[in-house]
Amino acid sequence: MSQATATSHSGRRRHDREIVALAVPAFGALVAEPLFVMVDSAIVGHLGTPQLAGLGVAAALLTTAVSIFVFLAYATTAAVARRLGAGDLASAIRQGMDGIWLALLLGIAVIAVALPSAPWLVDVFGASDTAAPYATTYLRISSLGIPAMLIVMAATGVLRGLQDTRTPLYVAIGGFAANGALNAGLVYGAGLGIAGSAWGTVIAQVGMAAAYLIVVVRGARRHGASLRPDAAGIRASAQAGVPLLVRTLSLRAVLMIATAVAARLGDTDIAAHQIILSLWTLMAFALDAIAIAGQAIIGRYLGANDTEGAREACRRMVQWGIASGVVLGALIVLARPLFIPLFTGDQGVQSTLLPALLVVAVCQPIAGVVFVLDGVLMGAGDGRYLAWAMLITLAVFAPVALLVPMHGGGLTALWWAMALMMTVRMVTLWLRTRSGRWIVTGATR
Repeated sequence: MSQATATSHSGRRRHDREIVALAVPAFGALVAEPLFVMVDSAIVGHLGTPQLAGLGVAAALLTTAVSIFVFLAYATTAAVARRLGAGDLASAIRQGMDGIWLALLLGIAVIAVALPSAPWLVDVFGASDTAAPYATTYLRISSLGIPAMLIVMAATGVLRGLQDTRTPLYVAIGGFAANGALNAGLVYGAGLGIAGSAWGTVIAQVGMAAAYLIVVVRGARRHGASLRPDAAGIRASAQAGVPLLVRTLSLRAVLMIATAVAARLGDTDIAAHQIILSLWTLMAFALDAIAIAGQAIIGRYLGANDTEGAREACRRMVQWGIASGVVLGALIVLARPLFIPLFTGDQGVQSTLLPALLVVAVCQPIAGVVFVLDGVLMGAGDGRYLAWAMLITLAVFAPVALLVPMHGGGLTALWWAMALMMTVRMVTLWLRTRSGRWIVTGATR
């Protein structure tokens, strides 16, 4: 074996170790988050149908409100990783504190909007007269936990940037366990009903935020980083997050359009669509874990002025993304007789679901590349390009999807439109990474 070949193999093994060390705990933390809603649903469901319906409406509103601020994690990861790569750990933690202070300010602003507007939001979302009071109660109480949820996002970004995805996993597991115990105790033990479920979740979220803050504050004191709010730093964090906010809103618009089109196709189609969307989201967690590793690794290499290391890591992560997509696609095809009956026994829904599900399976390698390159460009701080790329994707997808019902297409045609959307994303991201313009070295972009 030549020296160059040996060096190449050694480099791949090094990248593989880094990817696995970061991606596996990240996947665990990502999967733990949706379990909060599942626990709430299981406990509240025994109170009655109106209560469960109210929870469904409130949870959807809360999820939407919080998800648009996911840039708090993404932008913070990239910024902290760059400074870590540059060897300035104190500055890295200081940057993370700016993100946490921004999260607190945004959380307070969301509370100020959510508390008085809760009944109106519930009504706009279409809650029935019986479910609306429960939805309003849950939304008002749970909104008090939004600052803690956003702090958790930002602090998660800090630790990811510091190449630590284990601590977020441990905090997520602890939060999940506390949430279940508190919900059961407050809903049934204290007899608070759906309000008890909301308070239990808020307390668990505050506990998670406190755990993160303890870890970050200890790190700040150890390395001499200031904990005070810095207006310039907070403003810089907000400016870095704006393009990622545009990207997230555009992606949410794609999903909303797809659901709206499926609803127009009929009850059978929308039921099948929701099943596929649930599976698609679960698979996205696996691919997003690699993307999170990409954010942390790429940011660190660029901060260390190691352009070749960044390129090699990017290439290796793309290979991981493709391989993961192939495996996930194969699992969908092979396991479909097992999991489809778990979702529905309706033969009409099953027959509608199957061909569209095969489209999803075929597209998983494409999705693998998309998620990885998304993470690479986020790690590089290339948010402005990501925003424009997602707006272009939305502009291509929207008319194609809206034409599906007009031309008599069904759910399979809609998911071919989703496949087109992912292909456009892949092309735009690939062109950017190939150009090399995303490679900007130094402690800041």
